[in-house]
Amino acid sequence: MELLLALIFIIGYAVITLEHTLHINKAAPALITGVLCWTVYMLYSSDAHAVNHHLVEHLGEMSGIIFFLLGAMVIVELIDAHDGFQIITDRITTDSPRKLLWIIGFITFFLSAVLDNLTTTIVMVSLLRKIIADKQDRLFYAGMVVVAANAGGAWSPIGDVTTTMLWIGGQVTVGAIVTKLILPSLACLAVPLLYLSWKMKKTAPVLPPVKATKSSTTTARERNTVFSLGVGGLLFVPIFKTLTHLPPYMGILLVLGVMWAVTELLHHKKDLLEKGRYSAIHALQKIDAASVLFFLGILAAIAALQSAGMLSKLAVWLSETIADQNVIVVTIGLLSAVIDNVPLVAAAMGMYPLEQFPPDHSFWLFLAYCAGTGGSCLIIGSAAGVAAMGMERIDFFWYLKKISLLALMGYFAGVAVYLLQTQIL
Repeated sequence: MELLLALIFIIGYAVITLEHTLHINKAAPALITGVLCWTVYMLYSSDAHAVNHHLVEHLGEMSGIIFFLLGAMVIVELIDAHDGFQIITDRITTDSPRKLLWIIGFITFFLSAVLDNLTTTIVMVSLLRKIIADKQDRLFYAGMVVVAANAGGAWSPIGDVTTTMLWIGGQVTVGAIVTKLILPSLACLAVPLLYLSWKMKKTAPVLPPVKATKSSTTTARERNTVFSLGVGGLLFVPIFKTLTHLPPYMGILLVLGVMWAVTELLHHKKDLLEKGRYSAIHALQKIDAASVLFFLGILAAIAALQSAGMLSKLAVWLSETIADQNVIVVTIGLLSAVIDNVPLVAAAMGMYPLEQFPPDHSFWLFLAYCAGTGGSCLIIGSAAGVAAMGMERIDFFWYLKKISLLALMGYFAGVAVYLLQTQIL
């Protein structure tokens, strides 16, 4: 069974990477792979009830991520429909690609720590569409947004799903993860940016054209209201989670409901045709549903591998084969570029009890950094990458050629900073 599951996953993964060569949207092979993995798991299992129980358990986790993604995408579309991003784009006046790269990088880095890497990527890619007209230039900046979002999410307990898991599980505390991971995370972003700044200076590229600001069809009051409500709502989601202990998707759905009602009230005096352009219903029609289904298929496939015990066995094999714990954690981080970091971290949490590694142990903090940033090495290695891939139609091999090496440089720079920091302190 395990060999067949691995084969289905590898073939499905290969078809996804060859999306543009085969002319098949990546959502189709992802859904087929997810369903086939569960089908094989069911057919080879002697307890159908247990398999269905596992599926329902994972469905809760998957639907939480899917609804969070849907809510965030609709909120961003509502802000966009009201020209809300014009408030930011009007203030980015630089015509230097190097300066723009640093501005975008650090806005993404710190925003990701406050929101999370997925939401931040959705916001920043939408923002890039307003700033950079050329598709190829925009793809490059979108790739760096993925690197910056994952680096920014790694040093915050609410910046990435894995850091949130470790925080809720008691493996790390807020103070430790912020103080001990901010420098490695900064290095993870700064090294690629420094390299790119040097390369841009040497090659003297053509400056990316900036889109001219269009005359807005909304009033300043409408723009400011929707932008403030949208961004404020996204910032409120982690606060809502902390206060209520409900999952983040409940907070995002609350914010979406409020924004839906407010936008309806803002335009209630307009005729039906004009009002429709600014409604949540119109925003729902504009979001990329195929990307959401792709995400669902990938999550389903990974969940099947996890339920079959394959990921836990992989973690045990790593522990037995590689004696050095730091090497194990670095390897887990690199594996997260291929296999979702959530089940990998979940497997590690199950393998190593708190009695062995107490809260804020170096193992947990290093795991938070590596699992959070290692996924940047491939476009489908993180939720941020999947979101950017869907929004900008980023090709797997384009990312591999243009961004992966930069992400790997940043990843190992952060590893070096963390290990050096640990030795000094």
